[in-house]
Amino acid sequence: QVQLVESGGGSVQSGGSLTLDCVVSGYRLFDGGWSMAWFRQAPGKQREGVAVIESDGSTRYRNTVRDRFHISKDNAKNTLTLQMDSLKPEDTATYYCALDRGGRGMLDYYWYDTWGQGTQVTVSS
Repeated sequence: QVQLVESGGGSVQSGGSLTLDCVVSGYRLFDGGWSMAWFRQAPGKQREGVAVIESDGSTRYRNTVRDRFHISKDNAKNTLTLQMDSLKPEDTATYYCALDRGGRGMLDYYWYDTWGQGTQVTVSS
């Protein structure tokens, strides 16, 4: 059974930084052919894709976070990471990591077959 467990959320002031981690179990990132992404959902809003990384290391970002967030992977640790800098109040949301075993590299939530439970990020002004 594949499981994703996020950690690293919290509360910061505007301009601050947070690092989110997602540990993958039951699936080997080293084997390749997948995509993993971070999504977020604020109260009353739709879930939106933030950043995606493919098994070959290719990345794609939502325009509003492109110069502030960095997605990375560690195949040896089976971990996905999102480094978030220059945080803004509008980044406040629950953040989810997700796995697409089809490796499509998209930021649309319906491609993803496995999800973590989410971690809360709150940015105050």
